[in-house]
Amino acid sequence: MINLRKITEENFIDAFNLKLGEGQEKFVSHPIRSLAQAYVYRDQCQPFGIYNDNKMVGYVMVIYDYDIPEYDIWHMMIDEKHQGKGYGKEALKLVMAYIKTKPFGNSDRVTLTCNLENDKALALYHGMDFAETGAVDEDEIELSLTMED
Repeated sequence: MINLRKITEENFIDAFNLKLGEGQEKFVSHPIRSLAQAYVYRDQCQPFGIYNDNKMVGYVMVIYDYDIPEYDIWHMMIDEKHQGKGYGKEALKLVMAYIKTKPFGNSDRVTLTCNLENDKALALYHGMDFAETGAVDEDEIELSLTMED
């Protein structure tokens, strides 16, 4: 059963040990970089391990942008050995449920970016009702959705 657990001193090494598939490093930053960002933005973000039962199979970070305001999903990844099993979709549903609790501030807007060549991730996001905003930054596009209550 897929579940999210906050990254803590007990499990951050497990996040460091996650591996991307060959060629996927251009799609997402490794959790080591993401956890450094989480430290910098610690008052407005929460990094999570994505678990299948008690095994970490992925990573994701939720950050709140006070300037806009909106919730952003950063660095979502599933370990190369666990891809293609539906874990990303289930994890994204759990992330959205977490965001609905408005842990950092009031906003119904959720935004993420995705590499234009990452067809599987784009299909996942479109299937979860994320729509392209038209914003493009180099090889990444922005997608967003407005959550319903």
